Amino acid sequence: ALQENLEKKLFGQHLVSKVVVKAVKGFLNNSNAKKPLALSLHGWTGTGKNFVSKIVAESIYKRGLHSKYVHQFVATLHFPHAHSINVYKDQLQSWIRGNVSICPRSLFIFDEMDKMHAGLIDSIKPFLDYYELLDGVSYRQAIFIFLSNAGAEKITEVALDFWRNGRSREDIQLTDIQNALSVSVFNNKNSGFWHSTLIDRNLIDYFVPFLPLEYKHVKKCIRVEIESRGYTVDEDILTRIADEMTYFPREERIYSDKGCKTVDAKLDYYYDF
Repeated sequence: ALQENLEKKLFGQHLVSKVVVKAVKGFLNNSNAKKPLALSLHGWTGTGKNFVSKIVAESIYKRGLHSKYVHQFVATLHFPHAHSINVYKDQLQSWIRGNVSICPRSLFIFDEMDKMHAGLIDSIKPFLDYYELLDGVSYRQAIFIFLSNAGAEKITEVALDFWRNGRSREDIQLTDIQNALSVSVFNNKNSGFWHSTLIDRNLIDYFVPFLPLEYKHVKKCIRVEIESRGYTVDEDILTRIADEMTYFPREERIYSDKGCKTVDAKLDYYYDF
C-alpha cells in the first residue's frame, strides 16, 4: 500500500519513493532492529514532505495521522519560545517516553525543523541511539520523521546541474545528494539540526531529498486534485492554473517555487464548488 500510494500520488520524486519504501518496509520486517528508524525529509515547500509522512502513517496505522500512536510536533506551535527551551526538552522527553511505553511502535513527526531552536532536538538523542533499554523501555520499534526546508538549496543545485547538462532528473541518485545534504543541514544556523548530535553521531538513517517540482509535475497535481473533487478535468483551466504558478530560476523558469502548495486555493477560484 505504501509503494502503490507513493507511485500514484507523489509526482517527480523517484528518490523519495525508492528510499522511503525500502527504509520503512525493511524496518517493519526487521524483528531485531538495533535502533529506531529516523528519516529526515528535506526540500522546498509543496514538494510532498507532509504528504509522504501522511502516507507512511496510513500504511502502518488504521487511522493514519488520527491514530493515538502517531504524534505530530510543529516547531512554531509546540516550541515557540527560545527562553523556554529547557522546559520543552523535559516535556518532549516525557511525551516520547510515556507514549513508547504504551505502544513501542509509535510514530513521531517533527515538522518545521528549520524553525526549531537549535539544541532542542538533541534532547531526544538517547531515544534514537543504539540502547537496548532506557529505564526499562525499548525505543527500537519507534519511527521518527523530521520535515525541513533546510538543504533545499543544495538539492536544487544538484537538480539544476543535471538539467543544464542535459541529464534526466530520474538519473539523480541518492549518492549524488545525501552527503552534501547532511553537511548542509548540519552547518545551517537557521536549522534545528544545526551542529546536532543526531547528525554528528549518525543517528539519522536517511536524509531524503525532495526535488523541486517542474511544470509537468504541477499539472499532474492539479489534475489529481480536480478528479479527487469529482469534477471533469477542463484542460484549459488546468493549463491556466499551472501557468499562473511562479517558477525559478528567473531566466529558465524550470521549478515551481511553491511546488503544489497553492493548487487547492487556485482551484477554488476557477471552479464553483
